[in-house]
Amino acid sequence: MPTSRLTGVIAAVPTPVTGSGEPDLDRFLRHAAWALDHGCDALNVLGTTGEANSFSASQRKAVMAAAAGRLDRARMMVGTGTPDLATTVELTRHAHALGFAAALILPPYYYKGVADDGLFAWFERVVAATADTPAPIYLYNFPQMTGLRFSPDLCARLRAAFPDRIVGAKDSSGDLAYAAEIARIDGFDVFPSSETALAKADADGYAGCISATVSVTAPLVAKLWANRADTALLKAAGDARAAISAVPLIPAVKHMVARLHDDEAFERLLPPHLPLTEAQKATLAGLDLAAIARA
Repeated sequence: MPTSRLTGVIAAVPTPVTGSGEPDLDRFLRHAAWALDHGCDALNVLGTTGEANSFSASQRKAVMAAAAGRLDRARMMVGTGTPDLATTVELTRHAHALGFAAALILPPYYYKGVADDGLFAWFERVVAATADTPAPIYLYNFPQMTGLRFSPDLCARLRAAFPDRIVGAKDSSGDLAYAAEIARIDGFDVFPSSETALAKADADGYAGCISATVSVTAPLVAKLWANRADTALLKAAGDARAAISAVPLIPAVKHMVARLHDDEAFERLLPPHLPLTEAQKATLAGLDLAAIARA
């Protein structure tokens, strides 16, 4: 199992699907390889952008196996969180067996308003049930989707209790004050979900970013990571992200990936997501992917 910590620019990659709704593994591998070859330090497979929670466990395992078989496993974390403990454990054990660098785990998101003690108990069981397959775990904080928040106290408690397993967090809350607070936990690597946070990486202690829009803007954002004080690069990255996220994000990322590869099949989505309207696509027509790559 890889032991090096993930850092830098990480794309939350989409999962292309076939006309019947199965993972389109060939297209998935094609774009994942592009992202790794064009500036990404690592990939987040089967996250929110990857529509993970619209797939069955067996479909998720198929994507995981394809990624592990063809891509650099030391450069990949994979989403294994589900509302139930057994499936989360099953997928996390599978991530270790395939050699992924880490697992990204949501809280058990059906029940709202649960106490930190309850969330601690749930993760304690995940850690215990995967003790013989010890994939490093990143907490996935996305309260807008889950209705649950990993409080700074809970993050610190989990890190202290399981220092060999709980290694950091992806924070999709958009609250950089919160991200900076949990980044001060010793040995806890924090990845905000926006590449614009990279400008504050040194001051706030971020390990990098995990971003959906980096699936399209990887060459530009890689330059920003290497030159974090460059205001022109920051503006270009921020403008591209703002344009893409001004319309429904997952359909927008898939639309832009389809443009990138000149292949409309990349736009397919799973319900409840719907394709962009022609008007929404028109708002993205001015984004010059070649210029982004040259920035």
